[in-house]
Amino acid sequence: MKVSTTYLFDRAVDQMAQGQTRLAKSQAQLASSKQVISPSDAPDQAATIERFKSMIGRQDSYETALNMVSNRLQAEESALSGVSDLMLRMKELTIQAANDTMGAEDKRVLAIEMQGLRDQALSLANTRDTSGNFIFAGSRVQAPPFVTDADGRPVYQGDQTQMRVPVGDQRTVLLNRSGTETFTSVVRTNEKGESTAVGFFQVIDDVIAGMQNNNGPTLRQGIGELDQLQNNMSLALAEVGTDQNVLESQKEVLEDTRLSLKTVLSDIEDLDYAKAITEMNKQMLSLEAAQSSFAKISQLNLFNYIN
Repeated sequence: MKVSTTYLFDRAVDQMAQGQTRLAKSQAQLASSKQVISPSDAPDQAATIERFKSMIGRQDSYETALNMVSNRLQAEESALSGVSDLMLRMKELTIQAANDTMGAEDKRVLAIEMQGLRDQALSLANTRDTSGNFIFAGSRVQAPPFVTDADGRPVYQGDQTQMRVPVGDQRTVLLNRSGTETFTSVVRTNEKGESTAVGFFQVIDDVIAGMQNNNGPTLRQGIGELDQLQNNMSLALAEVGTDQNVLESQKEVLEDTRLSLKTVLSDIEDLDYAKAITEMNKQMLSLEAAQSSFAKISQLNLFNYIN
């Protein structure tokens, strides 16, 4: 077998180039703290890394949705708690006004306070969330759910649509409640035995009219109806509390899932510094040996090398 000087030079240069490439890759890995610098280095590993990053990103989007629903529930709880407190005062005033010993003028004074409480409750029923959407309007979030018609009667102009948002791979939660579901009606039976549904604010307006007109039967009826509204409001608050507990539980699930995914991703993506430094030192020694060997060989001619 004939060995040419050119062959020896080419082989030595190739070995040094490969050593420098390996060393440069190791240095880049240490600088970035990552095992894979470019997808071409390890296509399968790079694809796995991207898949896990996508899964973690999905968990992050679920958390964003959870925070949005949580903020909305806090707004609901605040509004409903405020209305519940107002309802207690309304009931107190109605009980006072239903007392036949109170004069008509005093009842009209109570009606003024009652009207103020009613207007506050209506304002809370038209509460917006942090995005400016009305929280009790169903899907018609851009318009107030409760408005007063030409006859001065409160009417609901939202809808009954319930929207759910994904907060996990197999989990959704309720985003909204309709106004009529929260500010419920009562069933009123007249003297003929006919039953009709009377809206939340209409009940209050009837009580106010009873105070203004000194109408005892209307006021006594109003006490029972206000009691029903108060109980329904308490149930709505309980539902909000239950939903908040569900969100907290789901947040824990997301945190555990994300931690598990990040742990696996770290094993696949992050660099083992001790191993990488050891490998780089080996590569440096190998490169130095190749360079030293090439320096000696380059000083010999082919005849001397063969001898």
